[in-house]
Amino acid sequence: MADSSWPGEQLIVAAQRGDADSITALVSGSHPNVQRFARSLCATPEDAEDAAQEALIILYRKIGMLRASGALTSWMFRIVRNECLRRARTMRAHAPLPDAAVRSAEEVVLQRIEAGKVAAAIAALPAEQRRVLIMRDIQGYSGRMVAEALGLSTAAMKSRLHRARTAVQQSLRATPEPTPGDTHDDNQSRRP
Repeated sequence: MADSSWPGEQLIVAAQRGDADSITALVSGSHPNVQRFARSLCATPEDAEDAAQEALIILYRKIGMLRASGALTSWMFRIVRNECLRRARTMRAHAPLPDAAVRSAEEVVLQRIEAGKVAAAIAALPAEQRRVLIMRDIQGYSGRMVAEALGLSTAAMKSRLHRARTAVQQSLRATPEPTPGDTHDDNQSRRP
């Protein structure tokens, strides 16, 4: 099993000051933890390996920019998370579209209207609820990963997620649905 402890404070401080041996030791000592972060956050093992490598390169190049030596863990987590998210966005952008059955124009319009309503309901949420909802329900991250990424307890994350889901559901229920009798043609046919 990989060592789950991070390099010590003295090593981090020496690396921040530019000591080449300390930087090398810091990168190699951080490697198991960075890999663990990447495996838990990325969609595929290949993306996890690439994200871990990219994070270690950033650590090597920018250790001097780290403000507090005690912030190494959260800094590396953010780097890995951002790299995994970037890879997921790239993967979605290049994913081939599935061969779907031909849909009618009406089905396409209704789907767009529904998607627009959902997007508007999500956009109306407070920022902290919106972030939790998007990460959990749209991006598919586990509750634990969302809580860690946002610096929340699991209970706080679940509470925000519940409030966000409830608000979206209420917003969608409050949106009036057009009824068949509300069309312009029906109103004209009722005239005497």
